[in-house]
This record gives sequence, structure tokens and C-alpha cells, in this order.
Amino acid sequence: MRICLTQAPAEALTARLDLHIFMQHRHDKSFYQGVVSCAGPMYNDWVEAVMSAKATLFTAQPAVSIDSLQINDKTYKTDSWTNVPHSILSLIPRRLHLEPSHPVSLTRSLIESRFPSPTFAHYNNLSPVVTVAQNFDSLGFPADHPGRNRSDTYYINKDTVLRTHTSAHEAEIFRADVTEGYTISADVYRRDAIDRSHYPVFHQMEGARLWDGKKVPGGNIAKAVWDDLSAMPKHNLQVEDPNPTVHPERNPLQAAHHSMEEVEAIAAHLKRSLEGVVVELFSRARVAAAVAGRTPDSASEEPLRVRWVEAYFPFTSPSWELEVFWQGDWLEILGCGVTKQDLLINAGVPDHRAWAFGVGLERVAMLLFSIPDIRLFWSKDQRFLSQFTDMEHINRYRSFSKHPACHKDVSFWLRSSSNSAGGGLRSNAQDFHENDVMEVVREVGGDLVEDVRLVDEFQHPTSGRKSLCYRVNYRSLERTLTNEEANGLHEMVKRDLVTKLGVEMR
Repeated sequence: MRICLTQAPAEALTARLDLHIFMQHRHDKSFYQGVVSCAGPMYNDWVEAVMSAKATLFTAQPAVSIDSLQINDKTYKTDSWTNVPHSILSLIPRRLHLEPSHPVSLTRSLIESRFPSPTFAHYNNLSPVVTVAQNFDSLGFPADHPGRNRSDTYYINKDTVLRTHTSAHEAEIFRADVTEGYTISADVYRRDAIDRSHYPVFHQMEGARLWDGKKVPGGNIAKAVWDDLSAMPKHNLQVEDPNPTVHPERNPLQAAHHSMEEVEAIAAHLKRSLEGVVVELFSRARVAAAVAGRTPDSASEEPLRVRWVEAYFPFTSPSWELEVFWQGDWLEILGCGVTKQDLLINAGVPDHRAWAFGVGLERVAMLLFSIPDIRLFWSKDQRFLSQFTDMEHINRYRSFSKHPACHKDVSFWLRSSSNSAGGGLRSNAQDFHENDVMEVVREVGGDLVEDVRLVDEFQHPTSGRKSLCYRVNYRSLERTLTNEEANGLHEMVKRDLVTKLGVEMR
């Protein structure tokens, strides 16, 4: 797409760019090059024109009422709960976990390889649009759980959200009872901080293995699990597992539903299964590190080390985190446990027993491929994508550029009333939430923002008003940002903080 400046550049851009086109192209390098090639030496005028056009599109014009949203060929009514911006909707078709040769997809494939069919079915194409009942109610989230808040979750309307976790599909898969196990891999959506390890769209994988008390010989689930475990391959990991399987306070048995014998067997099967995942992933990663000269030859010969740590998760008990000793440090890889029986009962399979696990694919991929910034996963730059080929070869990421950062501070007063600044994208009254600031910055700067952090806060001794100062770090992964561009973006951030959150600039 190419836009040429005329005698009235801002008006030309405003006239020729609707909201969706501008949002789709505002960080596209070819879009900028097309404008610059027409503008020639009028570069500063172009910057001002773009920022002025964005100001007109996003702040100067009255809010436009959109009655519906179309997602994956389906139409959804909007209402006062709607807070999902176009920048998020535009990422839904990407589905990085299914892009061939993409690091997220390669990581998914490697983990799936440890859970073969026909025992396990793999669900990778489930719609990200789910009901509030699927995302929260089916999993027992209390009505006042913070995850239900609009500050944390993207609502399409009051009854419909973009899933915040793959567990939104858990009940329906349990209920279908098609196979003895499954994995789900999917894109999930959360309003979150802006930094090098957080992104509002990321990818999760969860898995479960079930045993039906009505189908196992003699109804003896513990024996059936031990028999299955005996057929599993062994490994040479060094495993640290110092705690008992259950502990009455720290990691309790679901005594109303499970026998100790069942849980001992299920826990052993779960741990052997996931230790096998570590072998699959990190044996390959260690070879890649050795080839790249990142580890001594002796280190590549030593057994991998893992340890099990007691944990708490709302959907399992007892529960554990699995950590791997990697490049001199213990790193958490995943969480898991014995599935809460209430979930199985509510799904209509009360005679089943199960284990389950969940893992963030980007987190693992960043470790495997040494990718330093989560924004890189969304890059379409072939200098990034061409570095990765197939799951047989783990190639460590080679940086193709290092562009300077540009820090800008923004300070503002919150409203003096108890309903201080806030309100997401519709300026409704609500208590201030930091995620609203992140959303405003993300909408303006997109992937040109590396991180945002609170650097100062102050409460006026007389009025009691609170002031906050955030530092925004602008840095492109693909090119050098000029100070003029960063200034223009930052002015837009300040305008949108005022118009959308009702703050007062200092």
C-alpha cells in the first residue's frame, strides 16, 4: 500500500485511511517506505502528518459505535463490555502454533511427539472465541475472581470473551470422552504488562491423560496406571523429587474422591511422561548450544537435571512445577497435577481419574532457540523466520540487528474521586488499573514499544491526589526509530491517556 502526500498531508492521510487500514499498516515497513518515497525530503512533515492523522482517527473524532464484530467469519454483537481493540483482533488469523517452521509451532510439535495417537488426540484448531461459561464458570472461577475483570480479559460482549487459557475447552473434551488423552494448543489472550517476556497474545499447550474406572480391568485404576507406566520408556535424567506425593497442608490428597494408591500411581505416570518431554526438548537444545559454542563440551555429556517442586493450581491437587537446570540456573518449565475430581464430575465423567499439565509455548521456545524478546515471534521479517527450519534441528537465534532504545516518560494525575482514572477503551468509570495504561500504549505503539514500567509515584500531602510516572521504551526490532517518530508516538500516548482514561497530564 502506498500513500502519497499532497498539499494537505494530514487531511490526505485522514481521508484515505480508515481505522482498520491504518491499524493494519501503521507498523509495516513497506507502508512507511511508500509514504516516504512520495514525501521525499518532507520527512518531518510526513511524521507530523502521520501523527496528526492518528490523532484525528483515534482521539479527535467522536467515538464510533460499532454494533458487531466479525471474527473467523462469525458475527458477534457488541455491548458496554466490549473492550477488544482491532490490534488484537488482527492477530487472531496468525495462529503461530500452526505456522510451518515457526519456533512456536516447532516447540508444539516436539512436545506433541511425546504424546502419540491413538492414546492422545491433538486439538489445534479450536476457536479463540468462547463463552464466559466456558472460560470461567466451567472451571469453578468465583464470581469475584480478578481474571473475570475487563482489566484482565478481552470481552467481545458481556457473555463472550477471547479465551484466556486453553482450559476453556477442557470440560467439553472431558465430556466428549473420545480418547484416553489429549493435548490442546492454542492462542490465548490477556491484557498484560509490556516487556520482553509478555505479550497480549501468546500460546499455551495443555494435556491430560485419563483412566475410566468402568473400563480398566476389575475397576482397579491404580493397577491400570502402573501397568501403563511399566510400558513407558525410561530415561537417564537426574531427578530431584524430595517431597512426598501428598502433604495435608501443602499438597493435599482429594480424599473424598481418590485413594492414596491411585494418586501415587497417577503421579508417577505424570512425572515420567513430563520428564520425557524435557528429554525431547533439552537434549536437542543442548546439542544446538554446543554447536553454537555456548556450552563446554563436557556439559553436553552430563545428564540433564530436573526437579519437582510442590505447587498450587486451582484445577489440580496434588500439584507440581517441573524445573530444569539449564545454563547454570533452575528454570520453571510447566505446571501439572492430579485433575480436580469436581471438573470430571461436572463434565459427566465421574468414574474417570486424570492428570493434567500446562505449558507456555513461547516460554519454552525462548529457552530452546535463545530468543530474547517475545515480540520477535510476531515478526514477518525473513531475517528472523529463515533461521528456523524443522523440529529435527534446533537452531539458536542469531541477532540480525541491534537498534537503539528511545526512552520517554509520561507523568499524570489520577482523578481525585474514588473512581479514579480508568475505563479501558470506553472511558467507563472504574478504578484505575495499570493494564489500562499498557493497553493505551500498545494500541498506539504496537511492537515499536519494548517495555513500559512504573518509575515513580507520588501522593499530594494536601489534596491526596496520586501521581504516576511511567517510562516507555520505544525500540524497533527491525529498524532504527528516529526521535521524531518516538516523539510523535509519545504525544499520541499522552492524548489517549487523557481521552480514554481521564487522567490529567503533569
